[in-house]
Amino acid sequence: MIQPTASFKDNLQLLPSVEGLARIELLDADGAIVATIENAPGKQGSLAVYNYLQQTFGVLDAVAASHGIDVFAEHTPDARNRPGAHPNIDRLFAIVDGADPLQIRSVAA
Repeated sequence: MIQPTASFKDNLQLLPSVEGLARIELLDADGAIVATIENAPGKQGSLAVYNYLQQTFGVLDAVAASHGIDVFAEHTPDARNRPGAHPNIDRLFAIVDGADPLQIRSVAA
C-alpha cells in the first residue's frame, strides 16, 4: 500500500500502470454495473486510483474508499466543496459515509 502524498500527480506515479485496461466497472451486491470509468483522457487518474484500490483491497469498502480519498490529495477538498464536480471522489465519500461497498472489475483493452 502506498503512503499518499499531498500531490495527486505524485501519487499517480506510485500507482500501477493502467496500460492495457479499457475500463473499470463498479458492481453492486447483485452484480449489476452501477458505474464505469473509461481509459480516456480526463479519466485516467481516476482509473488508476480505482485499479489500485482493487489490487490493494479487492473490494471498494469504507477502508478502501478512505484510502482512495487520501490518494486523490488536493482534489479531495475541491470535491467536498463542489459536489458533483468529481463524481469518482463523491462515490468514495458516499461509501465512507455508509453506502454499500462495490466490487471493482478491471476490463482489459
